[in-house]
Amino acid sequence: MSESLTRQVDGRTVPVPGTYTFDHTHSKIEAVARHLMVTKVRGHFAEYEGTVVVAEDPTQSTVELTLQAESITTGTPDRDAHLRSPDFLDVENHPTLTFRSTSITPDGDGWKMTGDLTIIGKTNPVTLDLEFLGVINDPWGNAKSAFSASGEFHRHDFGLTWNVPLEGGGLLVSEVFKLEIEAQLAQQG
Repeated sequence: MSESLTRQVDGRTVPVPGTYTFDHTHSKIEAVARHLMVTKVRGHFAEYEGTVVVAEDPTQSTVELTLQAESITTGTPDRDAHLRSPDFLDVENHPTLTFRSTSITPDGDGWKMTGDLTIIGKTNPVTLDLEFLGVINDPWGNAKSAFSASGEFHRHDFGLTWNVPLEGGGLLVSEVFKLEIEAQLAQQG
């Protein structure tokens, strides 16, 4: 780990203050749902923009993400088309999803990050478990900070109500979705 790119605050290792942007080659933002109540289906967003501002006081840091709804991909073209339709993301009328943090607080060895998640024009608070994984220089001398964040949300809270009941009970698509973010960030300036 690059010591000069981290610091200690209240016994926790955190990155130095600054503005960081996502390294798209080494980051992934995914939504995970259960299909047929048993298997996980992952959809990742191929196009997004994001900024993390690390403040002197880490609890005052902010995260902003804008995801292009049309860029969601699960590896199955028919399913992707359905996810882009008015049954789910309605990309024609709602081209982006957004997340803007509202608080970051220490929690055990990690952090809790709460923010406003907006999907198809509906905004609700979502809390993610946040972990700072460290800072390291890549082979070309570029410092990369790494974070992992995940949390669950109820899709009905965002108006995502499409579903099919299963003959033996349950539903085709789970009510609870999980948001997973694996981020590698580069400090700007």
